[in-house]
Amino acid sequence: MGTADVEAVWRIESARIVAALTRFTGDFGLAEDAAQEAVTEALVSWPLASPANPAGWLMATARRRAIDAIRRRTALQDRYALLAADPAVDEEVDPDKIDDDVLALMFVSCHPVLSPEARVALTLRVVGGLSSEEIARAFLVPVPTVQARITRGKKTIAAAGVPFELPAAGERRERLGGVLSVLYVIFTEGSTATSGDRLLRPEVAYEAIRLARTLAALQPDEPEVHGLLALCELTAARFPARTGPDGSPVLLEDQDRRRWDFSAIRRGLAALVKASTRGLGPYGLQAAIAAAHAAAPSVEATDWDRIVVLYEALGRVAPSPVVELNRAVAVAMASGPTQALAIVDELIAVDRLPGSHLVPTVRGELLARLGRRPEARAELELAARLCANQRERSVLLRKAAALG
Repeated sequence: MGTADVEAVWRIESARIVAALTRFTGDFGLAEDAAQEAVTEALVSWPLASPANPAGWLMATARRRAIDAIRRRTALQDRYALLAADPAVDEEVDPDKIDDDVLALMFVSCHPVLSPEARVALTLRVVGGLSSEEIARAFLVPVPTVQARITRGKKTIAAAGVPFELPAAGERRERLGGVLSVLYVIFTEGSTATSGDRLLRPEVAYEAIRLARTLAALQPDEPEVHGLLALCELTAARFPARTGPDGSPVLLEDQDRRRWDFSAIRRGLAALVKASTRGLGPYGLQAAIAAAHAAAPSVEATDWDRIVVLYEALGRVAPSPVVELNRAVAVAMASGPTQALAIVDELIAVDRLPGSHLVPTVRGELLARLGRRPEARAELELAARLCANQRERSVLLRKAAALG
């Protein structure tokens, strides 16, 4: 077994292993460190002698590393005695078993005491099984920055005395929102990269989908978990058509819809049905909007009136300037650019999205449709200056140049 095999097993089993070790040691940081040491040892030993049960090997090796670390901590001798004697730690890891420990691990990794950056880094590292190098590549930050976020995160959890347990029923729904927001941030970075020379980072988005599927299996009665999964599946379904052979963006109206992933659309629609059991929440409403796009044979045939209604509902339950801006785009398609421009100008008047390239992008498009070409060009040029993604910037500059 080579490096790729070790990484594949680790990606699948990491959450279960770290969760089990955290349960038995009572120390989240120690458990994660011990698991990483086991992976390092596997990279050396597996190419020489492949274990019959790779997951069990990783668990046993990580357990030994945890015991070694606890032995060195005189204050934790009682813990060591408990751990060394506990036969449950020797149990094989069942690849098909997802229990409350993995869910607890998600809640710990997304705990409110952590910074948003640390939540993302810890979730990808501890729950997703990504290396620091993979996380750094995904978010275009230096590897030491990711390592520092993970280290600070583990220290923060220890200092705050965060228990390794599921939140009480009364606070679980609220805390679940924090977990969902972390997965949403990871997905959106993959679906439209905030910076760099790639519009999409599919590997990041698909990791978020994998984690969302895990969460949906752990929390099958939570509609918003299915809402997020539906949103991710339906959005990712368009990935194959969103870029050309050279990686350049392909706008929605120009996409070859035959290239959309219809299996992902079916999975997304099935998740949306589960999300609708008690009325749609914010993620479910966004998924319903994505479903309206997925059902349409073309931009012109899209049910824009329904999308406007859905954005209005989303604005009531989760108001934000981005929701208003998207509503303006839908209004422009349903009723024309004049009414939509008034919505955008109101956002500008109250300075709701300062420094964002999104507002001048939409305003430029609306002005172009109204025939106000010089103003439209100025807005699109401003949007290009504010946009950190090179692929998006090139599209904006090309549109501006076409306006003369």
